[in-house]
This record gives sequence, C-alpha cells and structure tokens, in this order.
Amino acid sequence: GEAREGGGSVFVQVIQGRVRHAEPVYVELDAWMKEIGPGTQGWLGSTAGVTSDKRFIALARWESPDAAARHSARPEQDHWWRAFGELFEDFPTVRETSDVVTDLRREPYEARFVQVMQGRSTDPRRAYELAGTHSDEWRGFRPEILGTMACLHDDDAYTVAAYFTDEQAAREGERRTPPPELATEMDEVNSLAIGMPEYYDLGEPWIHSPSH
Repeated sequence: GEAREGGGSVFVQVIQGRVRHAEPVYVELDAWMKEIGPGTQGWLGSTAGVTSDKRFIALARWESPDAAARHSARPEQDHWWRAFGELFEDFPTVRETSDVVTDLRREPYEARFVQVMQGRSTDPRRAYELAGTHSDEWRGFRPEILGTMACLHDDDAYTVAAYFTDEQAAREGERRTPPPELATEMDEVNSLAIGMPEYYDLGEPWIHSPSH
C-alpha cells in the first residue's frame, strides 16, 4: 500500500561521489548489511548503486537525526566508513534532510532499476505538490513505477529516487505521451527548474531494510 512519510518522521542521508570500481562498493555494502546492519537502531532502509560511469549515490533512511548520529558514533561504523571512503576518488559527500516525502505503491525491494534525479528548483515545494496532484492518474499512466522518495535540501536543491519494475519498462514509459492534464502538470514542474537535473541510472540497485 501507499506509505507517505513526512513532517520530520523520517531523516535521509544522501551519500555520493565517484568511485574507482563498482564491484568493491557492492562488496562493502553487503558486508555492512551482514556485519553492522543487524545491530543498527533506527535504520529504516537504504537504496544505493553505481552508474555505468562510476558515480555512486545512496539514500539512507533513519527514524530521526539522533538515530543517524548515534549510529555514526559507533566504532564499527566509523571503521567501515573509513574503509568505504577509500573506494572513492575523493571522499564521498553526505547531505542530510528531514524534509522527505515517500510515495510507495508497492515494495521498492521489487525494483530492478532505480533512477535518482538531482537538481534545483525555483519552488521545489510547489513542484512536489504538483507531482502529487494527479497521483491516481500517474499510476494508471506509469504502472511500472513502484514508488518515489523525494528529499528537499537547502538552497532549493532536491534528490528524488524513482523505483521501477525494470529498466526496459521505465524507458518505454518515458516514451509514452502523457494525457493533457499530466502534460500540463509536467510543463509547470519543468518551468520551475534551475538548469538541467543530473540523473543517476542504477541498473543494479542495492535496496535493503532491516527486514529485507
């Protein structure tokens, strides 16, 4: 079913940077899940991956900023984070926000393709409101989208993750012509954009939570 989290009920860390090789990143993420994840309090789930041009991005969800801070202070996490950072060309950056809205139609763990979009908007809150105006119509038009998670940052920046059944379905959906009311909505969202957004296409998404 649909789950909407907002109003400070979830805290997200967006971690990103360019890595030297993709495979060691997934090995370290799996090691975290096996060795550190089970003892982590307040962690709700993470989505991560590496693009074909070696850009890494992750969205880690927490119950609160305090939960994330307590976790970061654990010696085993500090040790893992230092080793993980060495896989990057430059140490990864972390952006944090409590301004998060998730709209999950189905379990995101079923996703075989995730696209993360980052950019800036003259009015990101208006863009969010527009995106939720015709949610039922969007579900009918793009059934391959399992859900989205949208994060607002300072300086009118945003990070949005979209979960898809698979990449082929996502590409086919992109090519479809939307009905008039959805096209108008998309035009207004695009008119609020500052510059061009950056896309992270994760063909091998790493999606885990305490129960998955």
